Amino acid sequence: MAAPQSVTHLDLKRLTNRTFHPSPVAWEDQVLYFLLLDRFSDGKEQGFRDNRGRRVTRGATPVFRPGDEGNAIRTEPEAAVWREAGTRWCGGTLKGLTSKMGYLRRLGVTAVWVSPLFKQCSFVSTYHGYGIQNFLDVDPHFGTADDLRELVRVAHANGIYVILDIILNHAGNVFAYDRGNTPYDGSTVYPVTGFRSADGTPNLPFGSMDPAANPDAWPHGALWPREFQRSDAFTRKGYIRDWERYDEYLEGDFFDLKDIHLGYGEADFFRPSPALLALCEVYKYWIALSDVDGYRIDTVKHMGAGATRYFVSVIHEFAQAIGKENFYLIGEITGGRTNAFLTLETTGLNAALGVDDIPLRLEDLVKGRTNPVDYFDLFRNSLLMRKESHAWFRDKVVTVIDDHDQVCRGAKKERFCAGDPMWRRLVLNALALNATTLGIPCIYYGTEQSFDGEGGDDRYLRECMFGGPFGAFRTHGVHFFDEENPVYREFAKILAIRREKTVLRRGRQYLREISGDGVTFGLPYVIGGEIRSVVPWSRIFDTEEMVLAINTDVNASRTAWVLVDGSLHREGALFSCRYSTDPSQIRRTTTVKRINDAILAILVTVPAAGFVMLERR
Repeated sequence: MAAPQSVTHLDLKRLTNRTFHPSPVAWEDQVLYFLLLDRFSDGKEQGFRDNRGRRVTRGATPVFRPGDEGNAIRTEPEAAVWREAGTRWCGGTLKGLTSKMGYLRRLGVTAVWVSPLFKQCSFVSTYHGYGIQNFLDVDPHFGTADDLRELVRVAHANGIYVILDIILNHAGNVFAYDRGNTPYDGSTVYPVTGFRSADGTPNLPFGSMDPAANPDAWPHGALWPREFQRSDAFTRKGYIRDWERYDEYLEGDFFDLKDIHLGYGEADFFRPSPALLALCEVYKYWIALSDVDGYRIDTVKHMGAGATRYFVSVIHEFAQAIGKENFYLIGEITGGRTNAFLTLETTGLNAALGVDDIPLRLEDLVKGRTNPVDYFDLFRNSLLMRKESHAWFRDKVVTVIDDHDQVCRGAKKERFCAGDPMWRRLVLNALALNATTLGIPCIYYGTEQSFDGEGGDDRYLRECMFGGPFGAFRTHGVHFFDEENPVYREFAKILAIRREKTVLRRGRQYLREISGDGVTFGLPYVIGGEIRSVVPWSRIFDTEEMVLAINTDVNASRTAWVLVDGSLHREGALFSCRYSTDPSQIRRTTTVKRINDAILAILVTVPAAGFVMLERR
């Protein structure tokens, strides 16, 4: 179907005259999976299991085998081609993603977060989706609006919600300033040469235009819908230099992406601009058309609290009016945890994406580099939250390990498994820790297959899953939808237990003290620059406690006495091993021992580089 040219052409009343897929009761029950659409699947793989679990024999791309690693970089010219491919479109599509809903369901994913899929400027390779040229159309590299509707339908049939990544702060590089250098200086509003045509030439009028009179404007030129062609739709103050200066990061261009003027005033006195009103209609339209279940909102820090609050209110009300009572809005909020907390409290966003400190603290804990308390204390800041931490962090923070741009790392980008091959032995622990501690866990595509991308550019975190020209492990021509991969297989077992146990999704959380002799207890800590130890924690919900533990020692199993809640258990009670990376431990029991009049403990053994889950019998 043809994309509308104006928000006035959107017939929301007709589109909403149907029954919509209901929202989940609790988003903390969900497991998210984030993927870059261009890098996930082109639908041409063979040997994977389809949505019904049947082995697919058609297709041109075989599954990855260990001997394939490095097949794209055997010579320097080949390596150069592979590296360059990572900067361009690689071929992932909506239909390809639709064909992998079974792969995600069997892993335990219940919500898929899809990178921006709206039409991009045609003269640059913004395969990541963050350079929009038409807010009311799907980029043809990905497919069509009908393909999106089919994706959501199939996802819902597989018990998977769909969250779209959206942008309000900026459009693509859709116009050119009339001078070469346009740094933000706080006062200059730069004149514009014109909107860009399909080849990037700024030869279109900078204002609302009729495609009949300006044939280069539709569909690949200028910016659409028509409401964004007004000159006052943009701040036009040049590119950001100081990313921490409030007015500058609010009004400046995000590199060459053009800042949209969203309105005036602080949150309590905010007045939306015509552009923000149009964006509200745009994103109502995509809900009405496709039946998606949530949005992840990009660059919230750069929008301002007033614009964010206005948009959140409009979208929540619209979604509730059509029966989506818990439509989820996740904000990418950089600038530290205090800023994230205040932004959520001020704007009504449902959750923040925990990209600042959680990924590095989690990684350092699993790799034995830091005291466990450094990670667990991220979820205990009751002074900041001014409320019980488990009630806030449970569903207000989306937690990740790997992600697509790693703002927390600076110039050097690397996935968890990058570098030392030993880290591949620990990636299951990282996924398990993320899934069984507070927050809404999110898997970044490929982590379940131990992807190890690294380099000085975001591209190295964005490998192809499907055998494209920029495949993971420096490959091409092989795909990675391998359900026999030990990390995929074991993590699926862990997520199945999480799905069954309310305590793992909604319970309070405590880092537990340990003892080697059963007498002297203390929190595990770094000795000599590393920690090689059992690291246990408890989740408690009502009268149920589960004890979970990782072992940061990759070479030997570790055993320790672990404290349990003295008010919930009695001496002589039994805990049973519900899961272990050593299958022989499953169903074995350990007895609660009274250490003194005040505390109880159980003896826990964790395999080398392993993970265990224990519950009361």
